Amino acid sequence: MYFRLQTIQHAGLLFVLVLAASFTPLWGQEKIPLVVRMGDVSINKIPFLVALDQGLYEKNGLDLTMIPYGSGSATVHGIPDAIPAEVREIGEDAQITVGGGVGMMVGRVNRSEPSDWIILATTDHVVRWHIVAREGIETLEDLKGKRLGLSGMSACTGYIALMLADKMGWDPKQDIAILQGNYSVTPLQEGWVDAFIAYEVPLAMAMQAGYKPIADLRDWDEPMLCSGARASRSWANNNRDTVIRFLKSVVEAIAMMKKDKTVAFSSMAKWYGFTDYEVQSIIYNGAVEMPRAPYPNVEGIKKVMELYDSNAMRRYKAEDFYDDSFMKELDESGFIDNLYK
Repeated sequence: MYFRLQTIQHAGLLFVLVLAASFTPLWGQEKIPLVVRMGDVSINKIPFLVALDQGLYEKNGLDLTMIPYGSGSATVHGIPDAIPAEVREIGEDAQITVGGGVGMMVGRVNRSEPSDWIILATTDHVVRWHIVAREGIETLEDLKGKRLGLSGMSACTGYIALMLADKMGWDPKQDIAILQGNYSVTPLQEGWVDAFIAYEVPLAMAMQAGYKPIADLRDWDEPMLCSGARASRSWANNNRDTVIRFLKSVVEAIAMMKKDKTVAFSSMAKWYGFTDYEVQSIIYNGAVEMPRAPYPNVEGIKKVMELYDSNAMRRYKAEDFYDDSFMKELDESGFIDNLYK
C-alpha cells in the first residue's frame, strides 16, 4: 500500500479554497453569511467538505466560509497547514463548529462560565474504531497493565478508553496507563505506547506501516457521540432558517457520499491530500454507519454522562446538550427521503 499526502504548494492556493464559498455570486438572491470551523481530519468531517465542494451550501442560499481543519490536527496527520492566520481568526467567531460531542459536553460542565452550546446533528453514532497494538499484544485482555495512546481524555478516544476499562472491569487509572498527546502511529512506532485507539485516518497510517488492528470496536455495538454540528442554542433559535439550510446541505452531501464513494474520495484528496485508493477506502469504511438523518445521538449523550459521571455532570440533564427540532423539521418535510428515491 502506498500512502502519500499531496503537498499544497502555495498558501495562497488553500486561502482561495477556504474562502471560495464565501463569495456571493452576482446573480440570484443575497446569501446568508455563515462561518463554520472544523477541528480534526476524519471521515465524519467529509460530508461537510463534500457539501462545500459540490456547491450545496451556495445552492441552499448560504454565503459560507469554512475552516477545514485545525492546525494541530494538520501537524499530527502530516498535512501541510497552509491556512493563513487571518482565515483562522475568522474561524474563532464561527457560528457553527464541527467536532466531538464528548469534548463539548465535558468542557461545558467543567467550566465556571455558563455556556448554552448544544449538538444539532451527529454524524458519528456507533463506536466503530479499532485498537492497533505492537507485536506481542493480540487481544484486548493483553492490554491490561499496558500503555494506551489517545488524543485526550475529553476527546472521543478518551470516551472509548473509559468504555474499554468499563467493559474489561478495569480501573482506568490503575489497570492501564492512558497516555494523551500525539494521535498518530508515531508513538507506537517509537515505542512510547503499547497500543492506540485508531479512527480511520491513523488506522490507514498504521496499516500502511505494517500494523494490523487487534480489535474492531464495531463488535461492541455501543453508541458514540463523536463528530457533529454544534452551536449556541440561543444563536440557533434566532437563526433557525440558517441552521436548516446548513443541515439540508449536509444531509444531501451524505446522500451523495453513500451513492457514490468517489465523491468522498475527491474531497479527501482535495482537502487532506489522501490520494491512494486503498487509504481512501479504509477511511471511507468509517462512513458505513453514518445515518441518513444525522439526529443528535441521545443515547451517546447519556453514555457520556455515565462514563464521565461527576458532581458537575449530574447538574445537567441529557436535554441540556442537544436540540433535535432542526433535524426533525427537515426529516418530517420529506427532504431526506426524497434524496434516496
